[in-house]
Amino acid sequence: MSIETHSGFPEQHEGEANLDAQIDTYSYDDDIVRKFATATLFWGLVATLVGLIVAILLVLPKIFGELEWLSFGRLRPLHTNAAIFAFAGNAIFAAVYYSTQRLCKARMWSDALSRLHFWGWQAIIVAAAATLPMGITQSKEYAELEWPIDLAIAVVWAGFFGINFLMTLIHRRERHMYVALWFYIATIVTVTVLHVFNNLVVPIGLGKSYPIYAGVQDAFMQWWYGHNAVAFFLTTPFLGLMYYFLPKAANRPVFSYKLSIIHFWSLVFIYIWAGPHHLHYTALPEWASTLGMLFSVMLWMPSWGGMINGLLTLRGAWQKVAVDPVLKFFVVGVTFYGMATFEGPLLSVKSVNALSHYTDWTIAHVHAGALGWNGMMTFGMLYWLLPRLFQTKLWSTKAASAHFWIGTIGILLYIVPIYAAGLMQGLMWRAMDETGNLVYPDFIETIQSIVPLWWLRVLGGLLFVSGILIMAVNWFMTWTTRPPTYAVPVYHTPRLSKEVPEETIDTTSALDNVPVLESAKKLDVFGKMDWHRRWERLPVRFTVLTTLAVVIASLFEIIPTFLIRSNVPTIATVKPYTPLELAGRDIFVAEGCYNCHSQMVRPFVAETKRYGEYSKAGEFIYDRPFQWGSRRIGPDLAREGGKQSSLWHWLHLEDPQQVSPGSVMPSYIHLLDTKINFDMIPDRVWAAQALGAPYDFDIADSADIARKQAEVIAADVVSQGGPVQRGELMTFDTKAIALIAFLQRVGTDIFATPEPKAKEETPADPATAEEPAAEEVAAR
Repeated sequence: MSIETHSGFPEQHEGEANLDAQIDTYSYDDDIVRKFATATLFWGLVATLVGLIVAILLVLPKIFGELEWLSFGRLRPLHTNAAIFAFAGNAIFAAVYYSTQRLCKARMWSDALSRLHFWGWQAIIVAAAATLPMGITQSKEYAELEWPIDLAIAVVWAGFFGINFLMTLIHRRERHMYVALWFYIATIVTVTVLHVFNNLVVPIGLGKSYPIYAGVQDAFMQWWYGHNAVAFFLTTPFLGLMYYFLPKAANRPVFSYKLSIIHFWSLVFIYIWAGPHHLHYTALPEWASTLGMLFSVMLWMPSWGGMINGLLTLRGAWQKVAVDPVLKFFVVGVTFYGMATFEGPLLSVKSVNALSHYTDWTIAHVHAGALGWNGMMTFGMLYWLLPRLFQTKLWSTKAASAHFWIGTIGILLYIVPIYAAGLMQGLMWRAMDETGNLVYPDFIETIQSIVPLWWLRVLGGLLFVSGILIMAVNWFMTWTTRPPTYAVPVYHTPRLSKEVPEETIDTTSALDNVPVLESAKKLDVFGKMDWHRRWERLPVRFTVLTTLAVVIASLFEIIPTFLIRSNVPTIATVKPYTPLELAGRDIFVAEGCYNCHSQMVRPFVAETKRYGEYSKAGEFIYDRPFQWGSRRIGPDLAREGGKQSSLWHWLHLEDPQQVSPGSVMPSYIHLLDTKINFDMIPDRVWAAQALGAPYDFDIADSADIARKQAEVIAADVVSQGGPVQRGELMTFDTKAIALIAFLQRVGTDIFATPEPKAKEETPADPATAEEPAAEEVAAR
């Protein structure tokens, strides 16, 4: 296979011209591709419908009444998980299974593993759909699923998918690995590493666990995972998709083989450092967030290198874009990739992040990438695959074009108002008058000002969902015209010899006859990148090198964060949560309150005036999981303790608008009736103690301690004019009481009076001791 063919086109079927080699006969498994492609369409519709419902809940928070399973806090994680792991995940698998077989000239290594992968992944999605609305969550973005599901993900991803993919590479019949395969390798190994280390927990039941990390370290690990989940689940596999399907659809070779090498290795090494930019101006050590910012800015270069490589692949084929809906989707998708990967580094710059963080600007950025890049690339791939998988003509090209235009307009109508909303939020939060007071001291003012823009987002989301419905009709009608039996082409290709022939590398330089330093000539030879072709023949070595690039870069950040004690200085007055407060915190987590409220006051004058003293790293040493949040639909709660009466919190849970007119928070009236499971409290205390919380009481007594504190808070509510609940005097054992206990504690430890240290008695020196007074002797 020539260098030109390898670097330009994704596949060839004629194989290596080796008459002495044994000829293998094989066919491709397109049935598994059909399964994943169909699942992609189905879950894409589900994910966007749930997203539309979530958008409606922001403007009509009472639309579902008192159904806690359909609250914003519980459905928002369902939407993000469905969009990422169900919609995008199945799209990745469809792309990988289709392209890998053809790039390797080999059927997937194991049909059984392929089926186990498909059904296992769908079962995981269903488990997520069942548990998240029930409030079973770890409350860490993109990693909300609890430990039994996490174990299933590890088995399905690494055990079924990873092994099947890597064994297919080893048994391939094409010597060199095409660039798309590099990105698939990086995806599999990096997601495995991220998933395992971010989900190390101590379980206390099938639906509850606590991370081994706390506070600052938990936040660091989460965003090391969270940002790189975006990088290695929503970026690298879709770049592999781009490198395979875009040249195939355009019938043009990839623009630059060298640029693809630079793009791949710089992206893999640099991306893994960028996570801390999500934590600017928080309690994270300054060096970590600065490092994250620097590498995030550096990401702009390789990211745009990939975008340029994709768009310039269309050189000489732009006339096709006007008539081919597949290329339309790909062009817009790659363009959104360029926009998102420019905006990402921009938002990582601290001065910009100070304005954008916690606002809807971040939401607009995420959806520009998810809908524009991942969505449009997926739709383009599916429209290209549809006639090939069903072995018939696409039912309607006009419908596909209509989907493109409706979807594109929907994306723009979604993100443009939300960009405006984000800017309004950031500017209103920091606005101060000439006397140094906040211009908008009431947080709800900022929310009410952007509600009209949220309505426009609903309209944009409705258009995007409508586009997917058009695709579903096109898909179904195409499927109905399929042949009674699918043809299964059989290919004949020489088997690769076990002895790898030596790669001929051009060591000549254009500078050989030029009076320059020898180092310049060597650099010129190195720049040809012929050396990289050796790696492309060795899948195991390539995988190991990719893993090392990811792990080494990660360790440079992780080791100092966990080993340097000064990164998380302790505060003497910070104590572990009481048993009841632990239960209340778990209720806060289960209800998804972190989706709307942050618990992190940044060191800005406007924030300290609005919320109070800025947050310190030592305040969070017992917070498992951390609850710093990434968005403020409601005010920050880092200093909530003691600000309001217990009765106020009770009424706020019953109907937020009766104490906060204009609030978009739904009612949590179910918490006023649901009983606390006091029997689970000792398990919570045991886990906290096992993870380092120093309790000076017997764990067996923790349930009784919790009951006594609950009685005190309930009496406090009643004494403040508390309500009569369902015709009876309010009881102390409801979840609302536990949640109030937690809210009244949040952020108060730092202001507590330190306990006086006991003086150590030292024996007196007989030579210097004074004689006791007569009165003292008499007293003795």
